Amino acid sequence: MRVNRILLSTALVAVALVVQVCILARLHLPGAVPDLMLLVIIALALVWGHVAGALVGFCAGLLTDLAPPADHAMGRYALVLCFIGYLAGLARPDKGRVQSATVPLLVVCGAAAGSTFLSVGVAALVGETHEGQTGLGSLVLTALIYDLLLAPFTVPLIMTLARRIDNDPLADSSGTGTGTERPTASLMTSGGMRLKKGRIGSARTGLLTRPAKPRIRTARIKGVKRL
Repeated sequence: MRVNRILLSTALVAVALVVQVCILARLHLPGAVPDLMLLVIIALALVWGHVAGALVGFCAGLLTDLAPPADHAMGRYALVLCFIGYLAGLARPDKGRVQSATVPLLVVCGAAAGSTFLSVGVAALVGETHEGQTGLGSLVLTALIYDLLLAPFTVPLIMTLARRIDNDPLADSSGTGTGTERPTASLMTSGGMRLKKGRIGSARTGLLTRPAKPRIRTARIKGVKRL
């Protein structure tokens, strides 16, 4: 990954982690908790692709596993976000430019449901059970609602920042031009000098134009017939 991508993803993950732990986790909403970290991973994966999405997802999930209150197995959320980031990156449009909001919303819906199923499945595999836990159907439904309500305020902004980071000011000038200019040809003179020939009819140098024949003016004398 580029340095600018690493800096941007680190800043976004740090902000999302602080908001997730200090604000969203303390709202005590029914069912699931709004997952801002998941939305950050989705937005970056839709712009940068599946490889970057998996890497950022794994690192962000590992930080989430370490953040208090860490009441689950280490690496559980890292595995979930790595898998979600990889799948979200596969839905990346051409050049990372989304033409409509349909694709991001569909990806958010699939990621919210998929991350809930994966998190519950991994918890069951490692033997983690919590008394009084909300049913799986209620968790999936509330995760969908919360993430869809939060997505319009976060995903477009993060995608715009990610695209601006990747902009190269020299990318446009390195091309062959806009097509309005005509190609130039070069001529070699006998002395080894290279001359550039532009558009037809625009060259006015003496070496490229045909020399004009001199006119010989004859004086006409009265009374003498012209031979």
